[in-house]
Amino acid sequence: MSTELTPVPKSSLDEPEILTGSGAILRSLEHLGIKDVFGLPGGAIMPFYDELMSSTAIRHILVRHEQGAGHAAEGYAASTGKLGVCIATSGPGATNLVTAIADAHMDSVPLLAITGQVFSTSMGTDAFQEVDIVGITMPITKHSFLVTRPEDVPATIAAAVHIATTGRPGPVLVDVTKDAQQNSAPFVWPPKVDLPGYRPVTKAHGKQIQAAARLLLEAKRPVLYVGGGVIRAEASAELLVLAETVGAPVVTTLMARGAFPDSHKQHLGMPGMHGTVPAVLAIQESDLLISLGARFDDRVTGKPSEFAPNAKVVHVDIDPAEISKIRVADVPIVGDAKDVIADLTVAFRHIAKDTEPDLVEWWARLDRLREQYPLGYDEPTDGLLSPQYVIERIGQITGPEGIYAAGVGQHQMWAAQFIKYERPNSWLNSGGAGTMGYGLPAAMGAKVAEPERTVWAIDGDGCFQMTNQELATCTINNIPIKVAIINNSSLGMVRQWQTLFYEGRHSFTDLNTGHGTAMVPDFVKMADAYGALGIRVTKKEDVDAAIKLANETNDRPVVIDFIVSRDSMVWPMVPQGVGNSSVQYARDHAPQWEEE
Repeated sequence: MSTELTPVPKSSLDEPEILTGSGAILRSLEHLGIKDVFGLPGGAIMPFYDELMSSTAIRHILVRHEQGAGHAAEGYAASTGKLGVCIATSGPGATNLVTAIADAHMDSVPLLAITGQVFSTSMGTDAFQEVDIVGITMPITKHSFLVTRPEDVPATIAAAVHIATTGRPGPVLVDVTKDAQQNSAPFVWPPKVDLPGYRPVTKAHGKQIQAAARLLLEAKRPVLYVGGGVIRAEASAELLVLAETVGAPVVTTLMARGAFPDSHKQHLGMPGMHGTVPAVLAIQESDLLISLGARFDDRVTGKPSEFAPNAKVVHVDIDPAEISKIRVADVPIVGDAKDVIADLTVAFRHIAKDTEPDLVEWWARLDRLREQYPLGYDEPTDGLLSPQYVIERIGQITGPEGIYAAGVGQHQMWAAQFIKYERPNSWLNSGGAGTMGYGLPAAMGAKVAEPERTVWAIDGDGCFQMTNQELATCTINNIPIKVAIINNSSLGMVRQWQTLFYEGRHSFTDLNTGHGTAMVPDFVKMADAYGALGIRVTKKEDVDAAIKLANETNDRPVVIDFIVSRDSMVWPMVPQGVGNSSVQYARDHAPQWEEE
């Protein structure tokens, strides 16, 4: 995506308006088409908030914690492809944004973080609430700006939005000193944006496209390995055409769920640590990997030296730093996935007009794997709910037009596995950073961006307790999200690893939220205190009714506390540091797994 610098009326260009730096921030955001922002005021950002209250073009959502503002802006961006904007004051306000900024950096989310800073004359003196947020965020942003003069505001905001939304999307921080916000200068729009060295490549070299097409034609066991970059590039339609043209199987990573329809006959599911057996083994047995917007993450590759050992690799990515970072590419292609995929389809059709790849044997093998290893789960023996069943029913009842945001852990993996995604931007999660607490505020941001869609936050009892204060934000601002707490009264994924790799020593993973007599806190009472509808479900026969009631309730948020078995585990599983062929291990072999 890109943001155009729209000119102001000509009369305004003749004599530039004199604005404070704060007024210039607001006017710049308005000219850039920003409609919604999430934030929390404080001393160093107060001049901007004084301007913001008079805006009729921008809606401000007052959060209860700055981390919530950051994740809400992420959810807003990830559900629409538009820029997300969050605002905080200096010091702890800014540092509370750091987790969300890092999260956006890992998952290539277009994010603009605006922070206030102490007076420029006080910087470096350890003034009250002074923190070098530009220095702190340099490793986790595409760029971080410090503004000390009001005349620099328009060009800086415009440059920040351009950087965040072009090339590989990501977070950009703009830190504005209080005196820069208070002082005045002529407001010039559109400003001159001069970014030496920033020239993202979107159009790939034709020879590389031809080489990739030739490998595709020659391959006997090709796999289209699709990453989140396809969603960020809005390239799902082009991917569908390429896949059907080539006839190859498609796997979609955790960040790419929805990039290719789950219902499509060529889709094998998600690869990686908790991927489907057909998806994992298809990659392992492939002779050609066409990697589209994927970065060969360790959760996908397992032990890199044993990943797809016989496959040639075509690696397509808009970020040249990702090419051959983990796996050396036989054909490296730097470019925007939307353009590259379209060009690759044209090139393949041209060279394959007289011959078609013979993939009959390959599909026979893959179909046997699908028949032999269907995705499933066992019913709990303790009489409690199956978490997989609960999540599956949420997806089935709500349907593919819903938006599903997850926290991090077992519930995240089950949501990726058992909800069927048919369209891009319907699945929001923290993939790279693995941030607990992401789900609820991300769902909040998505609902602000897409008010007509049903938005679910699928959370664990651990994740929910990290950011549940944003329920107040949802209630007060009429953001009726649905929250499903998959309550196993523990830090479920950590507990699973402790069961498998630490001889069942469950060290400090019991949360006391729903099993036995302990219930701290009582999530239904908490929901009621926040003005939400609280429901508790303990029986399978009550699951559907609770989900339907939540979907029908749109005058307030809904929180459903599903009491599920703590012994349920995420399967399949490839242990960390082990080759992906180990995905065939059944749970009876778990003691044989070892970390390396």
